[in-house]
Amino acid sequence: LESGEVAAVSPPLEDTHSLRLKRTGLMTATAVAIHNLPEGLVTFVAYTADPTIGISLAIAIAVHNVPEGLCVAVPIYYATGNRWKAFGVATASGLSEVLGGGLGWIVLASSNSGEGVHPDVYGALFGLVGGLMVVIGVCELLPAAHKYDPEDTLTTKSVVFGMAVMALSLVLLNL
Repeated sequence: LESGEVAAVSPPLEDTHSLRLKRTGLMTATAVAIHNLPEGLVTFVAYTADPTIGISLAIAIAVHNVPEGLCVAVPIYYATGNRWKAFGVATASGLSEVLGGGLGWIVLASSNSGEGVHPDVYGALFGLVGGLMVVIGVCELLPAAHKYDPEDTLTTKSVVFGMAVMALSLVLLNL
């Protein structure tokens, strides 16, 4: 730098730190993609069962996809300094919801005998997706949160706040 110039504070960071951030971002993207697959499935199935519930669920899921996208994009951006790459990886991890919806369509189309989908199919799909989401939340997300917050200064409050936001959004959408 010449005298009087200011160095840019923007990424990329040093190599080892950058590699760790990139790895974290890619691992998060993979986890989010796996997590989003059942969300797409349940949104599609819910919409076919009752469009009002499906739309409410889609909006609630869209709201919580914002922080998921940020969790993917921020480490990628700081590792690479490339906003488009960060945006692309975050978007790709979210596209698995579309794949989940397509899976739902295939399952429902193959189980539809012309008289509509049997209620047991809906029950099985909702149960399957609910179980997947509970396991992801309890076995993956909460332990990861406690890893970064071992004194539990924010994790429990954040869980309660997150549940309250989701409950409030569902109530407001059903007014």
